[in-house]
Amino acid sequence: QVQLVESGGGLVQPGGSLRLSCAASGNIFSINAMGWYRQAPGKERELVAAFTSVGRTNYGGSVKGRFTISRDNAKNTVYLQMNNLKPEDTAVYLCNAEVLYNTRGTYRAGDYWGQGTQVTVSS
Repeated sequence: QVQLVESGGGLVQPGGSLRLSCAASGNIFSINAMGWYRQAPGKERELVAAFTSVGRTNYGGSVKGRFTISRDNAKNTVYLQMNNLKPEDTAVYLCNAEVLYNTRGTYRAGDYWGQGTQVTVSS
């Protein structure tokens, strides 16, 4: 009922920038929380940046000061502006959303993940 589609990943040199987008679609009543996580091979998935259920932003410690999350509520879309990228930022970036959606006359809560977009930082 809910789909998350990410875009904007790619190959960039150290110090470069990328902007990721994640658009949520479906019978969404509300988005309680939405943001970005990343996962590199052999490592656990970690928080990058997210809007919480109370509208605050949380950033992973390794990206503070370099990444900025923003959103367009009318489009159910979040963005991640990534500046001063480092090789250690290389990972699959996944969009996550906690949503309340409607299906056949009832509301359900769910946690959804996008398919991920690859970000590779290399010289």
